[in-house]
Amino acid sequence: MYAIVEIAGQQFKVSKDLKVYVHRLTNEEGSKVSFDKVLLLDDNGNVTLGAPAIEGASVEAKVLQHLKGDKVIVFKKKRRKGYKKRNGHRQYLTQIVIEGITAAGGTKKAAAKKAVVAEDAATEEVEAPKAKKAAPKAKKEATKE
Repeated sequence: MYAIVEIAGQQFKVSKDLKVYVHRLTNEEGSKVSFDKVLLLDDNGNVTLGAPAIEGASVEAKVLQHLKGDKVIVFKKKRRKGYKKRNGHRQYLTQIVIEGITAAGGTKKAAAKKAVVAEDAATEEVEAPKAKKAAPKAKKEATKE
């Protein structure tokens, strides 16, 4: 089972016991956090797609640590002008571990909607639009003189 969830403005594909580095969260180390914006759920081939999110579904995680990422160097240069700028930064990150994915009601609602749509399609007869007959073109008689 996996899910695609939005965490701190980014989308991640997560599954149980997966460690993920996300943008810095405000939660304390060791605390539990829940993410409700689940965009997609896959339960052994049974895919549930949200519009935009699945109602009732959530991803539970535990904050392991807050840290800084690797240094990123930003180098700007304009050739033959003597212009060089070197700058860099380290991104603030949070490491979390996914403890569980719950699909409370999300899968059942999707299955119920599919069944209702299938019944409507079976009972409703759709007639094909009738094709218009084209009027025969008048043939021009060629006169030979």
